[in-house]
Amino acid sequence: MSIRDGIFTTVAVALSGVALAGLLATDAYSQAAGAEARGLKALSMQVELGSEACLDDSDGHLAAAPKGAV
Repeated sequence: MSIRDGIFTTVAVALSGVALAGLLATDAYSQAAGAEARGLKALSMQVELGSEACLDDSDGHLAAAPKGAV
């Protein structure tokens, strides 16, 4: 059984490597990574703009956060 398991593992790793190489060779990976980066940038800009509106003017803490949390 151990020889069969070793052969199965070797074939599975080889097929996984081929599948990963095929994915990286296409534009699908780069398009998905670019879309994720654009989404993260847009989200961080919204959080940055939204956090300015949430500030409590008296002491600079966030209005929704408890006083001792920040």
